[in-house]
Amino acid sequence: MFNLFLLQLLNGAQFGILLFLVAAGLTLVFGIMDFINLAHGVLYMVGAYLMATFAGMTGNYWLGLMLALPATLIFGLVLEFLVFRRLYDRSHLDQVLATFGLILMLSEGVRILWGSAPLNVEMPELLSGSVPLAGPLKYPVYRIAVIAAGLASAVGLWALINHTRAGMLLRAGASNRPMVAALGVDISRLFMLVFAGGAMLAGFAGAIVAPILSVDPGMGESILILTFVVIVIGGVGSIRGAFLAAILVGVVDTVGRTFGPIWLRMVMDPSAAAQTGRMLAPMLVYLLMAAVLFYSPTGLFGRRGAK
Repeated sequence: MFNLFLLQLLNGAQFGILLFLVAAGLTLVFGIMDFINLAHGVLYMVGAYLMATFAGMTGNYWLGLMLALPATLIFGLVLEFLVFRRLYDRSHLDQVLATFGLILMLSEGVRILWGSAPLNVEMPELLSGSVPLAGPLKYPVYRIAVIAAGLASAVGLWALINHTRAGMLLRAGASNRPMVAALGVDISRLFMLVFAGGAMLAGFAGAIVAPILSVDPGMGESILILTFVVIVIGGVGSIRGAFLAAILVGVVDTVGRTFGPIWLRMVMDPSAAAQTGRMLAPMLVYLLMAAVLFYSPTGLFGRRGAK
């Protein structure tokens, strides 16, 4: 039982890292630009498809990753220039409707280009195999590398936001955007850079998860809902909050789905416990969100008095 718990804890941490990579850019876009982008999950999906395409073309995982990241960045910039830039001054309802329509268009475009059948990416030889953890328990090297890459990205983001001039502008823009514009900062350029960084992080998450999960047209929508849960729990505009909330959501979701039916067997018969556990497990993250909002309506690290 301990080995199973440790295994699911690591799986939850790895899932949380992926959620953080997607949520980090989205929380900055929402916190600084006050822009609701429901199509952010599409960038995660496009990153995975570009990774599958380039890795298949070159026959090399690392070359595929090096090509997929700038390609996702360029794709995000094109979307920002053609679509999102025209929505910044519109109402939240207009933003939701426009980005939802964009989800439908891009998902259909992916089906036209790559088809509906799932794609797979070969795991790199360097990161294949597993390492022993405790007793007979082993854990895949690639999943450990995903966790390490996510942690490195989190540290890099923290250093960028807290110890650079660009980070100072980001923090100032999140707190008082009109004042930043009045001081002569090019807000359009700042918005473009924020969106580009968020697009590349989401694409990076999709690229590194491609060897673990199948790449399919619906993968962006499935992660987007949990990404918004992460942002709400962590606090809009907070990278620190997004990281802690993503790990918390990933662990609660993964461990709950595995151990929920096991714990329910203590008070129910096995068949009823299994059925009830499957029904209740997806609700755990939303119960967690409700508990956090009850304690702190702006999230764990949200700005007090924020709208």
